Amino acid sequence: MSEQPPGRSPDPASHPRERVGDGSGPTDVHNCEKHPQDELLVEEFARHLSAERNLSEHTVRAYAGDAAELLRHARNVAGGPTSLEGLLTLPVLRSWLAELAGSGQARASLARRAASARALTRWLLRTERLTTDPGARLQAPKRGRRLPGVLRQDQARGALAEAAAVVENGVAEDAAEGFRIEPGDPILVRDLALLELLYATGVRVGELCSLDVDDIDRERRTIRVLGKGGKERVVPYGLPAAQALNAWLDRARPTLTSENSDSAAFLGKRGGRVNQRQVRQVVHQALERVNDAPSLGPHGLRHSAATHLLDGGADLRSVQELLGHATLTTTQLYTHVSVDRLRASYRQAHPRA
Repeated sequence: MSEQPPGRSPDPASHPRERVGDGSGPTDVHNCEKHPQDELLVEEFARHLSAERNLSEHTVRAYAGDAAELLRHARNVAGGPTSLEGLLTLPVLRSWLAELAGSGQARASLARRAASARALTRWLLRTERLTTDPGARLQAPKRGRRLPGVLRQDQARGALAEAAAVVENGVAEDAAEGFRIEPGDPILVRDLALLELLYATGVRVGELCSLDVDDIDRERRTIRVLGKGGKERVVPYGLPAAQALNAWLDRARPTLTSENSDSAAFLGKRGGRVNQRQVRQVVHQALERVNDAPSLGPHGLRHSAATHLLDGGADLRSVQELLGHATLTTTQLYTHVSVDRLRASYRQAHPRA
């Protein structure tokens, strides 16, 4: 989903039906003039979200794009210039969400748009641009609480075993052309370390890519990650991950380092910090080698790690801390997955289910 950068909006003269924000809203900006004061307002709102609320760059872009789209919608409904007090009323906020819902927006998208609107009006009230907060009474459909597929424990073991075998045996990508990745190739060693660490810790792919060498405590077998909202946490990892990580750091990483490496824990072929797209490709390729394994990305390994921890008897609070969830409600979702899997097994196996 492409997102509109804060403070920018399309030119309605050249794009009469173009949407602002993240490109998924249906707001019709036909004949709706650009308002420079709105653009400046959105820019200031984005700075507030980043500097004062310490939200991630992705969230700031999304919220700022939503704010720009909401203001466009409000101006279009008003049909002419008016004050923010007259523009951002509860009926206008509701009509914006209703239009989005009518275009087929998912409940999760509507919930995020409503959150953006509430954040905007709350900030406008605090900065005395509004005398009341219309967003305080704005409601949106609750998000659907569902997970993507997770690996069974045997599938997770199989993916990691296959990745280890690839390190040992190499990869013949194209025998006809003689293209082969030799055993012990640094990239293969790195891929195994990535997979082991993702599954062992359940960290987010962005947290893994941001990891520096100094964030890894090999003696205690822990990593220090910077999660959402700039919150730091320490996450332990097990012996298999330690062995794979030590092999990467001691033998393979030094062969790839360059002036672009800095202190990045994981490097690409050219020595720069590994990016999220590369990690996703590694995970997808690893799971393709396992029969019947679902097609998952790094977040699927995170879900799998959490589910397997709970299946193994870990308490909910510990899993919450490991995953860096802000609330226990998010972590409780994994218990529902475990119960659902238990219920499915019961129905399949019990003669009187």
